[in-house]
Amino acid sequence: MSTIDSKTLSPAAALESILFVSGEPLLKKQLATLLEKTFEELEEAISELRTKLESSGLALIETEEELEIRTTPAAASIVQKFRESELSRDLGKAGLESLAIILYKGGATRSEIDWIRGVNSAAALRSLTLRGLVARTEDASDRRRIRYIATIDALAHLGISRISDLPHYDEFVAGLSSAETTTSHEIAAP
Repeated sequence: MSTIDSKTLSPAAALESILFVSGEPLLKKQLATLLEKTFEELEEAISELRTKLESSGLALIETEEELEIRTTPAAASIVQKFRESELSRDLGKAGLESLAIILYKGGATRSEIDWIRGVNSAAALRSLTLRGLVARTEDASDRRRIRYIATIDALAHLGISRISDLPHYDEFVAGLSSAETTTSHEIAAP
């Protein structure tokens, strides 16, 4: 059974949904697999979505291997105004939770943060990145994945000089290490 209900959702609409939820570039190969489409069918869906977005505030950003939805250059001034208003607010619970995960884990991918928090963390990560509290880097184990790491500004924002100065740092790190070891053994068990 196909994951796309062809009566209610076109491939272009499904593609738009996936790119929106992702909040970051996705490999075209991954998209073709998720949509259960050939590369030719994926290119048709991309073309259809690009046409649909022409009259909106969004645009498709495309490389040979990746695809992402972003705001159009024409929306730059309103987006800048929004970012400035966003930066004037407190970090909020979602931002603090995401930052804590990144700090205590020594860096984390968005999927790791989402799994720990139990919700989509794209907005919180965007806010942290805009504020300069986290930076995006390649994940050493998989260069296609983005890993978020804390910046020196994050430490300054929290009033600490080293990550190890975080409250209960040694306990949390030991607990995380133990939990990851237990989980990996459970996954490996027959």
